[in-house]
Amino acid sequence: MERPFVFINSAMSADGKISSYLHQQVRISGREDRDRVALLRAESDAVMVGVGTVLADDPGLRVKAPHLRRGRSDRGLPEEPLRVVVDSRGRTPPSAEVLGEGCIIAVSRAAPEERLAPLRDECEIVVAGDEKVDLSELMSVLKKKGVRRVMVEGGATLNWSLIEAGLVDEISTYIGPLIIGGTGAPTLVDGSGFSDDYPKLELLSVEPLEGGVLLRWHFHR
Repeated sequence: MERPFVFINSAMSADGKISSYLHQQVRISGREDRDRVALLRAESDAVMVGVGTVLADDPGLRVKAPHLRRGRSDRGLPEEPLRVVVDSRGRTPPSAEVLGEGCIIAVSRAAPEERLAPLRDECEIVVAGDEKVDLSELMSVLKKKGVRRVMVEGGATLNWSLIEAGLVDEISTYIGPLIIGGTGAPTLVDGSGFSDDYPKLELLSVEPLEGGVLLRWHFHR
């Protein structure tokens, strides 16, 4: 299967949490890391999140810095990468910030039409999979749309699903100097977990950053 290069980018606490047990966004990164993330987004063809992230944080997923938008235009690209929401049941609110031109909502065939109807005027609907989104099929669709590089910005369930399906090439993780704690707090990767044959990573780089550390890993195949 031809698919884009896929990398997960995330920030987590020193104890591996990406948000609190209330599933509320926690400011982990400082300005330098946020600037790094903005550049990664501008260098990607698509930015992907799960519907849980949309419901919890309502992100816009847009490139905000004018010089980064100009840089994309100078390269003959749209000012914004595609914004992709993996949303098997069509739970994205019609008022979500992510919607608008350049947004794709990926749903399964189980998504009720009454939920999809108000979204159709705000985004492109891609149907892939029966009960939940078939991520391999979705990646194939994106590749056919000219997407070569996908930046995944969470959350923990989408990260797990992509890794389980063998669709991730790299992970970049900023580990911030704070503890969040909480048994129910999301980690970088949740889901049902592996019991054996654990995916192996190769460490590509380590960089001290704002009192924390930035790690970049490559997946062994």
